[in-house]
Amino acid sequence: MANQEEPINILEAMLFAATEPLDETTLLSKLPEGANLKDLLEELCQHYSTRGINLVKMGKKWAFRTSPKIGDSLKIEIESLRKLSQACLETLAIIAYYQPITRAEIEEIRGKASSRGTLDILLEESWIQPKGKRRTPGRPTTWGTTENFLDHFHLSSVKDLPGLEELKASGLYDAKPAINAYEKLSKEKLLGLGLNAEKEKNLKVDHNDGDDKKEEIKKIGTVA
Repeated sequence: MANQEEPINILEAMLFAATEPLDETTLLSKLPEGANLKDLLEELCQHYSTRGINLVKMGKKWAFRTSPKIGDSLKIEIESLRKLSQACLETLAIIAYYQPITRAEIEEIRGKASSRGTLDILLEESWIQPKGKRRTPGRPTTWGTTENFLDHFHLSSVKDLPGLEELKASGLYDAKPAINAYEKLSKEKLLGLGLNAEKEKNLKVDHNDGDDKKEEIKKIGTVA
């Protein structure tokens, strides 16, 4: 890292000292005038790409994170950690792929009603947030994922979700959830969010006139 050594040292120190991911406006505000932030970030990314920690982008923010290659070696199991329920895991995965999505649409995909507590738990984890109001009767709230969600699952953006291109190609990824092609996607691609798939639940298909459509959905079980 010979180029722009002084600015890159400042940038590196800022990212190391930060207690949370930093956006580019914040980073640029501390650098000398004329510093090329894009080039500096790229240089740091390359420098740390083979190290024990990596510089990663999460949404519009940057942070140092443990390299996935050594993550298993550093895992510390804490039994007191709360495991998310099956309903929470299913709901989180649906929100991640279909956002912005209403509670009613989530229930349509799951094939069952969702309790108020399910969304509350995901809100407490800071993995979901309200995205606005749907312009339909009743103005229902729509939900989407947060930057904390991206950080936790080591994603740069929701575009990096496994199987997203396949979802788009199959017609699943649109404003109104369509679930008639779920069976084409494997459990790993649909819900490969860093969670272990230990349980599966199947929802039967019902394509009768005007009935709610239900499709076989393979789901995940417990948090890694």
